[in-house]
Amino acid sequence: MPTLFVEDACKSYASDGCTVKAADHISFSAAENESVAIVGPSGSGKSTLLNMMGLILKPDSGKICVNGKDVTGMGDTEKSSLRNQTFGYIVQDFALLDDETVYQNIRIPLLYNKRIKRSEHRRRIREAAESLGIADKLNRRALRLSGGERQRVAIARAIVCDQPVILADEPTGSLDAANKDKVMEILLRLCKKQNKILIIVTHDPSVAGQCDRVVEMRNGRIVT
Repeated sequence: MPTLFVEDACKSYASDGCTVKAADHISFSAAENESVAIVGPSGSGKSTLLNMMGLILKPDSGKICVNGKDVTGMGDTEKSSLRNQTFGYIVQDFALLDDETVYQNIRIPLLYNKRIKRSEHRRRIREAAESLGIADKLNRRALRLSGGERQRVAIARAIVCDQPVILADEPTGSLDAANKDKVMEILLRLCKKQNKILIIVTHDPSVAGQCDRVVEMRNGRIVT
């Protein structure tokens, strides 16, 4: 059973001669088959917490545990490998390579995953694309996609390695209401039917309300 645990994590930044506590003694956990929304005003520490969980940022103190193992002190190479195998990351601006095809964009994490054979890439990419209704777009350049299609490509890329944890930073922030509902339906279905952990940073109450649990942050702390 995949689990994710943050214990007493702190992260500070220097800004204009002052020290800003982006994460102030945060403890957080999530388990398989659970969807969690992290909400709060801009600058409250939501993305910092998400990036610490995803092993992109190292906390100044405290620890991050994945499947019961403290991974805080891992070296960069080991941490990079674990990140690729464990986390599917959906970023706010989609981060697609516009001059590459949908196929090549979805393939990116597979190229870094040493456990998945290259002979499996085509099948995995097609299955991910079909699950999101974009199989007919695989040969289209990302530049020619609509906003909703670009978001679906970003999700397909996040799930193509079948990682147990999906971390999503404002995954519906730039979508219209119809596409927002479709994206949430897809993410929640993945969480429940494939037993994944889903963690979403959002400003949207309607998105947060669909998750199993809502965690509110203010001034670098979890307040609810």
